[in-house]
Amino acid sequence: MGTRSLGDIAEKMRDIDFTMLLTHTSGGTIAGRPMSTNREVEYTGDSYFFTWSHSRMVDDINRNPAVALSFQGEKHLLGKPGIHIHVEGTAEVVHDRLEFAEHWSKDLDRWFEQGVDTPDLVMIKVRAQRLHYWDGEDEGELAVASARAA
Repeated sequence: MGTRSLGDIAEKMRDIDFTMLLTHTSGGTIAGRPMSTNREVEYTGDSYFFTWSHSRMVDDINRNPAVALSFQGEKHLLGKPGIHIHVEGTAEVVHDRLEFAEHWSKDLDRWFEQGVDTPDLVMIKVRAQRLHYWDGEDEGELAVASARAA
C-alpha cells in the first residue's frame, strides 16, 4: 500500500487545473466549490486560491479552518483511471498584497481585473496535513507535515 512520495503526487497534480475546496458551513453541512490551482507545479503541501473577502467560503474558513481539497486527474490512455487526490488541511485567509504577488498568475486577471490591487481580494492558503491518493494501481496516504520535513 502506498509507495508514492509527495514529489510523485506533486508531479501528478501538475496537469490538474481545478480542485474542489470543501468547507464547513455555519449550519454544520459541508459546502464545496471549484477553485483554480493555476497549475501550480511546485506543490509542497501548500495550496493558494484567490477569492472575495465577503464570500461565504471566507466566512466558513474564519469560523472553522479545517478544509479539504479534492483533485481528479484525467483518464489515462487505454482506459485506466486517472489519479484521485484528497487533501485534508487547515486554511488561512491572507490579506497581504505582497503575498498575493508571490502566487499571482496572469490568468487570474480574468476574474480580478485590477490584479493584486483588486478591492476586496483575499488569498486562501491551505496547508495540507494528510493526503490520500488512488490511481487504480496504487493507493496510499501521506502525512504531509512529515513529508515537508524530510
